[in-house]
Amino acid sequence: MWPADIGFGAGVGLGLLLQRVGESGVVHGIEIADDMLARARSGYPREVASARLRLERGSLIALPLEDGSLDAAITVNTIYFVGDLDAACAELARVLRPGGRAVVGIGDPQAMARLPFTPYGFTLRPVDQVRAALKKAGLEVVTERRLADLAIPHNPLVAQRR
Repeated sequence: MWPADIGFGAGVGLGLLLQRVGESGVVHGIEIADDMLARARSGYPREVASARLRLERGSLIALPLEDGSLDAAITVNTIYFVGDLDAACAELARVLRPGGRAVVGIGDPQAMARLPFTPYGFTLRPVDQVRAALKKAGLEVVTERRLADLAIPHNPLVAQRR
């Protein structure tokens, strides 16, 4: 299995994916922030040295991955920082193999709008807009949930490449 965590930040998802794929799998970590890449390299030195964890600088609109190279991708709290949502979703679709799945996690836009930091560089989008951009890119939303029991309610969307 070949998954990726796109915009992995502190790297919690990397550890979960590494556990999930086992010793024979490969996890890609794509991050735009150099300090987060350095933190992941120091946090997972054995996995990086063995190439089970491949860390690269990149963004949701310019993924350093081959077409159809991933079985799965996860990106949480990243689409707020992308100007062109359609391009980001098209890029996700490009790197997924047919049948591959992407999880796009977004905070509830109404809850996020009340936070003191969101006026600074965040683009909050309604869930319907994200769903429509995924569909336009050739990704069918197969699971959608609202996680209301969190400090900031979230809406994870699971989309599958046709």
